[in-house]
Amino acid sequence: MRESIQRLTDNLSKAIVGKEHGIRLVLTALLSGGHVLLEDVPGVGKTLLAKSLASSIDGSFKRVQCTPDLLPTDVTGTNIWNPQTGQFEFLQGPVFANVLLADEINRATPRTQSALLEVMEEHQVTTDGVSRAVPDPFFVIATQNPVEYQGTFPLPEAQMDRFSLSLSLGYPSVEEELQVLRRLQGNTASPILQTCISLEEVVQLQQTCATVRVLDDVQHYILDLVRTTREHEDIRLGVSPRGSVALFRCSQALAFLKGRDFVQLDDVKELAIAVLSHRIIPNSGHHASVLVQQLLDSVPNSVAA
Repeated sequence: MRESIQRLTDNLSKAIVGKEHGIRLVLTALLSGGHVLLEDVPGVGKTLLAKSLASSIDGSFKRVQCTPDLLPTDVTGTNIWNPQTGQFEFLQGPVFANVLLADEINRATPRTQSALLEVMEEHQVTTDGVSRAVPDPFFVIATQNPVEYQGTFPLPEAQMDRFSLSLSLGYPSVEEELQVLRRLQGNTASPILQTCISLEEVVQLQQTCATVRVLDDVQHYILDLVRTTREHEDIRLGVSPRGSVALFRCSQALAFLKGRDFVQLDDVKELAIAVLSHRIIPNSGHHASVLVQQLLDSVPNSVAA
C-alpha cells in the first residue's frame, strides 16, 4: 500500500509543479473520507489538480461551474418524463462521480449550496423521496476566490463544516513557474496522466487509514484544542464535534502518508489550521488561522512529540 501512495503522489507531480504540501493535504482529505475546500485566486492549478486526481485513480470526474442561476437539480439530478415508457426516469446530476469539482462554489445561491449537504455527509442523493447512492469513493473539491465578493454568497457554517480541510495552493515560486513555462515548449495540451491505482485500492487505503492508532493522550489533546475554541473570548462560534472527528481522521491519514501506523502530536499540529480555521467564526478584527495558531501555542499537552 505504501507503493500505491508513492505512485499516486509521483503521478500528480507530473501535472502539478511543486505544491507538494498542497498535494499531501488533498490526499489526506481523500484518504480520511472527507472533502476539501480550496480558497485561492484563479489560475493556480485547482481544476488541474482535481482532474489529475480523478485520472490517477481511474475515477469519473465531473465539474460544476457555480453561478447564481444554477439550480439544485442541476447538481443532484432530477426526474424527467419519458413519453415512450409513460414513466418518470431519474437523470443523474454531476454529483454522481468519484471526484466532483464545485468551481467557485460561493457564486451559487444558498439554495443550490444546500443541495450538497446531504451528499457530502451521507454519500447519497434524495429526490422525490427516493435515495440514491453516489459512487464510492466520493470526493468533493470545492473552490472559491477569497478576494472577490461581488455576486457571491458566503457559505453557511453547516456547509463549511462539511469540508475536512481548507487550504490555499498559493502562487508558485519563480523556479516552479519557470518550470511550468518550460513544459509548454513544444506542447499544446496539458499532460495526460495514466491511471496509477484503482478505485478499489483507494477504498482499501481509506479503510487502512481508519485503523491507524491514536493514543489516548493524543485524543485528549485533540479534544482540548477543539473545546478551547468554544470558550475563547475572541471566537463567536467554536468547532463542532464534526470538527473533532475530522481532525482525528485527517491525523490518521497524514500519519499513514508519512509511513506510520500511529499518530504523533506533530500530525495534529500540522493539520490544525487547515482543519479548524474554516470552522470557527472569530470576533471582528481577528483572523481565524491566527487564532488557531495561538491555541496551538497555548494549549498544553502531555504527549511526547
